[in-house]
Amino acid sequence: MSKIEFSAEQKAEIVKQIKLYFQEELTQEIGSFDAEFLLDFFADEIGGHFYNQGLADALAAMDGRLDEIRDAIYALERPTGAR
Repeated sequence: MSKIEFSAEQKAEIVKQIKLYFQEELTQEIGSFDAEFLLDFFADEIGGHFYNQGLADALAAMDGRLDEIRDAIYALERPTGAR
């Protein structure tokens, strides 16, 4: 699996959210460097879990759609007189 990477804009937004979380929930100030370091740690160490769950969710959604398509195709079948 390749490394999880974010665009500069995405990273800036995530860092902002981390800093806000620390300020509001933990009543602690955290600098941008520390927040970015924390983001990199989570992306490297547990990002794969979130990524894999996203893939599993996508597969489940696709399976549901494929079932709908199969049902629609079977509904198009015409009787052939065969028993």
